[in-house]
Amino acid sequence: QVQLVESGGGLVQAGGSLKLSCTTSGSIFSFNPMGWYRQAPGKQRELVALITRGGSRNYLDSVRGRFTISRDNAKNTVYLQMEHLKPEDTAVYYCDAREYLGSNEYSHYWGQGTVVTVSS
Repeated sequence: QVQLVESGGGLVQAGGSLKLSCTTSGSIFSFNPMGWYRQAPGKQRELVALITRGGSRNYLDSVRGRFTISRDNAKNTVYLQMEHLKPEDTAVYYCDAREYLGSNEYSHYWGQGTVVTVSS
């Protein structure tokens, strides 16, 4: 069974930084792409950043230029470096790993979530 273990959340003041980590139980090469989602209270879950096996990245417009997604294949870990944090970045952040099933269908595996709180 696939497990994703997240860490790195916490409380930070506006303008501060945090780095989230997500480590997979198996080889990271099994998943393509991997990404980070977030869900704020009362809001729908939204995609924050994606990274493909080849290293291509996509970002939510509101975090582009402040957040950086990266991967360390040797450590089976994906990171989300968050800088210049804003109160509106407050949410539970979830790691997502996608496994291609064929016919343009994917399985999603989720981490347990890590809480990021940005105070003003």
